[in-house]
Amino acid sequence: MTDPALFKDKKAAFYTLGCKLNFAETSAIGRSLADMGIRKVRPGEKADICVINSCSVTEIADKKSRQAIRRIIRQNPGAYIVVTGCYAQLKPGDITEIDGVNLVLGTAEKGSVAEKIEEFFNNRESVHVETSQFKDIRNFVPSCSRDDRTRYFLKVQDGCDYFCSYCTIPLARGRSRNGSIGSIVKQAEGVAAEGGKEIVLTGVNIGDFGKSTGESFTDLIKALDAVAGIERFRISSIEPDLLSDELIGFIAKSERIAPHFHIPLQSGSDEMLKIMRRHYDKALFCDKIEKIKSVMPDAFIGVDIIVGMRGETDRLFAESYATAEMLDISQLHVFTYSERPGTKALDIGPVVPPDVKNERCDLMLKLSESKRLGFYSSQRGKTREVLFEKPAKGAPMHGFTDNYIRVELPYDKSLVNRTAMVRLGDFNENRTALTVGELLV
Repeated sequence: MTDPALFKDKKAAFYTLGCKLNFAETSAIGRSLADMGIRKVRPGEKADICVINSCSVTEIADKKSRQAIRRIIRQNPGAYIVVTGCYAQLKPGDITEIDGVNLVLGTAEKGSVAEKIEEFFNNRESVHVETSQFKDIRNFVPSCSRDDRTRYFLKVQDGCDYFCSYCTIPLARGRSRNGSIGSIVKQAEGVAAEGGKEIVLTGVNIGDFGKSTGESFTDLIKALDAVAGIERFRISSIEPDLLSDELIGFIAKSERIAPHFHIPLQSGSDEMLKIMRRHYDKALFCDKIEKIKSVMPDAFIGVDIIVGMRGETDRLFAESYATAEMLDISQLHVFTYSERPGTKALDIGPVVPPDVKNERCDLMLKLSESKRLGFYSSQRGKTREVLFEKPAKGAPMHGFTDNYIRVELPYDKSLVNRTAMVRLGDFNENRTALTVGELLV
């Protein structure tokens, strides 16, 4: 049991880099420290403990993690510095070389941050490192966080058993595992009790849900659909080969599961998909998009795509671009390939020069903007339900429709964290959102 005097008047600061899953996990760490009597630092205060949840999805993410660690050490002199997350799992040695770091914890140890901090305050070790081999990372740590507006991010799954040739996520996150449907439903009910309106389901490969409990992702969606008080659930991202026709059909009929899909394509070339070691081909992906649009013509579909990976010749990029251009989708999330130590991609040739990568990225980004504007245009004049958020100071009020259209209108305090039916108007001045043509409720 924690000695209350040990952490008397201690203040903690939390810093998160990377994905929404990291944000949910940082929130869980914060709650565990609060249970020990450590309060969150207030603006203008120096922290006694700093927890940095790092990212390592690209070389740039590694660099940002290092910069953040050094900046936080400067800003909080004498603080106890804890670094966890994917960068800590993959490159703990890089972190221990940074003067001022006290504790480095890998993915399996992320759930024991509070316990390790207590050990330090009892024993006063200088630097301590704990990371497990990726094959041994099998514990599932429940996590749920609220962003600074209206959404909650609920972790339902962690890890990945797909070893794509360009990706280190299985090495950083471990094997696929998940919480039980019963435990996740209970967390969703807790969100409803707090007044939450929307929950985004997060994970590394959430369509793989059920590996550790013998359940299925479709069963989870059906159970969450019955949770009273939550108006919307969004699926953060799902692999095309795990997006079943049954799930598509259920979402089409549901009033709570948003018609909003985020599906990784990565390349529109079958040859590149084989090089990437993806688990589907172009035909399967196109079939999934057609099925979604046949039952949900207004669904928003975001698609991940990677440009400039080793092996991507001009011909293969042209194939990828042509596929993305042809698909009836709403937006592209474009990633420039980044070399990752320990991946099979490093054995592949030819290497794509940086300037060619940048050209391909620009082309895909322009295509993405064209897709987004086309989708927004198709929604003008339609009636949709919008969940309005509290705007930043001086910014117009905004919210998102169930099918992920950003909507703006003048500030109205009564609409904050409230859903309302609106008739969608025209584009705003900078074409980043639609205006409210008419407020119906």
